[in-house]
Amino acid sequence: MTNIGFRILPAPPRVPASLIRQFRGVVVAHLSDSMNRMPAASGLRPMHKMTRSGQMLGQALTVRVPPGDNLMVHKAIDIALPGDVIVVDAGGEITIAIIGDIMSSLAASRGLAGMVIDGAIRDSAELGGARFPVYARGVTHRGPYKNGPGEINVPISVGGMVVGPGDIVVGDADGLVAIALADAPTVLKLAQAKAKEEAAILKSIAKGKADRRWVDEALRAKGCTF
Repeated sequence: MTNIGFRILPAPPRVPASLIRQFRGVVVAHLSDSMNRMPAASGLRPMHKMTRSGQMLGQALTVRVPPGDNLMVHKAIDIALPGDVIVVDAGGEITIAIIGDIMSSLAASRGLAGMVIDGAIRDSAELGGARFPVYARGVTHRGPYKNGPGEINVPISVGGMVVGPGDIVVGDADGLVAIALADAPTVLKLAQAKAKEEAAILKSIAKGKADRRWVDEALRAKGCTF
């Protein structure tokens, strides 16, 4: 009999590595715009050492745990494959940490692409000095319990953003987004077009030729007089 609350479901098919590679260098803001700004993990921020070219990119291994308990997160690290991003719904609780330096170091040593914790971390100085991507809601010195329950490979919510098992997860200095595999080719194409559009705008600004007519046009369309 299935024990809801204590279960590890089968992993979804692997996202083709060739598809994931195409998201390399695509910024989160452009991906968000390309999904009509719907997905957003509100309140989560990078806890690691960010570089200008730094990016978290991989396939979601989802975990749901009760606030302050990391037993099933340990199991997720044990079964994760290289390139996975462990995404943990810990209820947003920030008074008890879910991971620290030991667990993030273990995840990094196994080739994971990052960890996302809708909850707290500890050992913030160590995580903040490392480049292994870790996103979380807060920091506390109080360590976690290891009692369970917990579930792996189930749909979860982190910061109000739904993440499904096998989603493509992308993170940078602005935050992170999750993209369903079925939507990935379309979102990628739109984000690449957005990048070209913004590059052209920045080029026109540098040349002193920025076209600002759209501002007055938008105001007139809304009935604004000036």
